[in-house]
Amino acid sequence: MTRMGDTVIGLLHPGEMGAAVAGCLTARGHEVRWVSQGRSPATAARAAQAGLADAGTVAAMAGQAGIILSVCPPHAALDTAAAVAAAGFTGLYVDANAISPAAAREVRAAVETAGGSYVDGGIVGPPPAPGPMAPGGQGSPGSTRLYLAGGPAGGAAAGPAAQVAALFEGTALNPQILRNENPAGASALKMAYAAWTKGSAALLLAARALARAEGVEDSLLAEWSLSQPDLGGRSAGAAQSAAGKGWRWVGEMEEISASMTADGLPGGFHQAAAEVFRAVSNGAASNGTASPGGADRRDDALVGAVLAWLLAGGA
Repeated sequence: MTRMGDTVIGLLHPGEMGAAVAGCLTARGHEVRWVSQGRSPATAARAAQAGLADAGTVAAMAGQAGIILSVCPPHAALDTAAAVAAAGFTGLYVDANAISPAAAREVRAAVETAGGSYVDGGIVGPPPAPGPMAPGGQGSPGSTRLYLAGGPAGGAAAGPAAQVAALFEGTALNPQILRNENPAGASALKMAYAAWTKGSAALLLAARALARAEGVEDSLLAEWSLSQPDLGGRSAGAAQSAAGKGWRWVGEMEEISASMTADGLPGGFHQAAAEVFRAVSNGAASNGTASPGGADRRDDALVGAVLAWLLAGGA
């Protein structure tokens, strides 16, 4: 039997979060591979920095890896799982994407039909710093958590969720096993968490855009400074995040909306949030500022641009 330390791990795909997750694994001595086929030079650079080996294709990775982690935009989660399943992967597949419980069940079905096993995951927090946990800062204990659904096995010591958690022991990505029988529990938790954190960011931007459209933005900011003193800064931070990451959040808001409606709750809140992030990301892309980099969170020019894109519907 292959020892845990000898298991090859596949990572699809090394975006900002995926590369950081992979870096935690390579720092512990795990061999991690990625797929270069169809990926950009920027992705290749992130993979190289994280110490990943190139498997070339999904089919090759499926034959080499015992565990595959999927960390990709929500809209690509099912297609990614289907490609791995079509390649005949029979190892352990971990979906750590921001998808609805219903979508997670579809991913699970695709993986298990092909003969693989499945763990539902969800990441909360910023991209983890690579290497061992630092005493403070981004890589400090608990700053980023990988939730794993225990499922019917309840996270038993020999179960798949525990196997995945063991990969990240001692790293900045803190594994947390949900010890209940919901096999899509990690996705459900991620949906509920992001429903507030990112949904409220969209609401703040929409509220400030309304005030700007009606000529009362300065008065709103003055009132916020008196009664809600954190909202001015939070709305500026929301503008920066939406400009840089909103394109990734559109699908996530749509997944949250689907999760809400599936449980008989209103889905319109997060459909509207998706429209906010779509308008901002379209405006950012068309103006060449999709990645504002180190811009000051309170940069008035950036906030003004974001509100203008929102009011123009991203045109």
